[in-house]
Amino acid sequence: MAIRRARRNGTPRGLIQVRANRRTRYLSCWYCDWKFFSLNELLYFFGQRYARFLRNWMTFGVALSVISLFGITVMLFWEAAAAFHLHRWSFGLQDIPLSLFWGTTPLVSGLSISIMDFAVVVFSTVISVTVHELGHAVAAASEGVPIEYVAIFLAVIFPGALVAFNNDLLQALPNFASLRIYCAGIWHNAVFCVVCGLALLLLPLTLHPLYIHGENAMVLGVSPSSPLSDYLSRGDVILSVDGEKIHSPHELMEKMVQVDTKLLQGTGSNEKGYCVPNALLEESKTVSVLDDNFSCPDGHAAFIGLPCLNSSSFFEISSTHHGRYKKENKHCLSPELVVKLTKCGEGWGGTGFLKNPCSCSKNEYCMKPLLIPGLSWFEVSYAKPYSSECFQLRRNTSLIDFNPGYGSYPCGVGTFVYVGDMLILAHSMRLSAYQPRWMHFSWSMDVPSTLENILACAYHVSAALAAINSLPVFFLDGEYILETALYYITWLNPRKRRRAAKVTLIAGTILSVIALSRIVYFTYYSGSLPLE
Repeated sequence: MAIRRARRNGTPRGLIQVRANRRTRYLSCWYCDWKFFSLNELLYFFGQRYARFLRNWMTFGVALSVISLFGITVMLFWEAAAAFHLHRWSFGLQDIPLSLFWGTTPLVSGLSISIMDFAVVVFSTVISVTVHELGHAVAAASEGVPIEYVAIFLAVIFPGALVAFNNDLLQALPNFASLRIYCAGIWHNAVFCVVCGLALLLLPLTLHPLYIHGENAMVLGVSPSSPLSDYLSRGDVILSVDGEKIHSPHELMEKMVQVDTKLLQGTGSNEKGYCVPNALLEESKTVSVLDDNFSCPDGHAAFIGLPCLNSSSFFEISSTHHGRYKKENKHCLSPELVVKLTKCGEGWGGTGFLKNPCSCSKNEYCMKPLLIPGLSWFEVSYAKPYSSECFQLRRNTSLIDFNPGYGSYPCGVGTFVYVGDMLILAHSMRLSAYQPRWMHFSWSMDVPSTLENILACAYHVSAALAAINSLPVFFLDGEYILETALYYITWLNPRKRRRAAKVTLIAGTILSVIALSRIVYFTYYSGSLPLE
């Protein structure tokens, strides 16, 4: 993540040097690193062999890095002015969640982070840092500057890497050649972001021979503490929510965020009803009618009638029987029975449902769940295409090409009702948009999700490295890019040039720390990420 312009002047003061083969370690109470010398000759040979192409390639990186440095510097000073209320408009840097820097999906509520999740973050970070440092090394080799060493370091608790060059040789280079070296890391991180983005877009096509994509959301894990674990298990697929077909986890999350936003704004509709036969209502009145506390026995839920002025049923609302409706039109019903009935009301999002409460027959009445404010009622339909019963069914029907689609061979299709916060429902599961065409190994379910996480994490980490190294901050690439770029401002003499660089770096370092602190504060104390 940085370049060190090294001099051959021995071991730094206060460090213990340990040498083994062609590796060197420096240790102290606040800093340790591991230096590699074995790649020097290989990288130098590669850079010299393709020097002409690499110089042209790195020139694009100079343009990108200088623009990034200028843009981010302007943003930092603009945000500082907004923080001191010098103006009102802001870029909204404080709204950037920390999860953007690693790109992994949020942890499932009740599920601890797995070894695989941790390995994905570590692997993606190592790859992104390697791409960054190789960019510097190859750029230097193409300019004829040999590499001193490549090092991995840990400063306090912050890991990083660097490539060291001989300072005398760097100073002898033309300014633009030096810029090509300093900007190479940012440039290669940006290119790597593009590669990861294209790989993510092409992943469904790449995995098409082995996986079905975008048909339904498949369950990879359910929190043991969630009530969903009584119905869903690993390998099940979610067919629909409230009658709307769910094709991917992203689609499910979008629906839940939309519903949650409407509830918070007070614009959400809770007019989801069922056409309940009068006979069932009569039975519920004598067995489990709600008392003044609106409680229901176990296995039952509270329902209240939706008014229909055109209905002539026994439970019709009228001005003369308003008191009777208020008391007697609340019933305790079994959700397992109710969800099998015809739907009515205006709260259903799926197509093909009856929207009008008056659409029920004369012997039925439209009843909706009676819920506490802030909670919602959701019907979740699911299937179990990878269950043993499904495998047996397919074996009996002599299906050679296994396709988990439930189509004409339904396997464990069912429906359950979830009452509560929809976002909690979403975060209680880990889902995937991919379904294996052949289910020989259980781990095959996780392969597409793992690849997606690696590519997404590498994308975000690489983008973060490019952005951080574009900051005008001491010890990062931005410092060297700024110092070299100032040489092109010809009306500045060397003294003013050094002063401008020093002032900009001091201000940039302070403002970067403030901006990062604001991001951390608004992330953890404004609810962007849970503190767990």
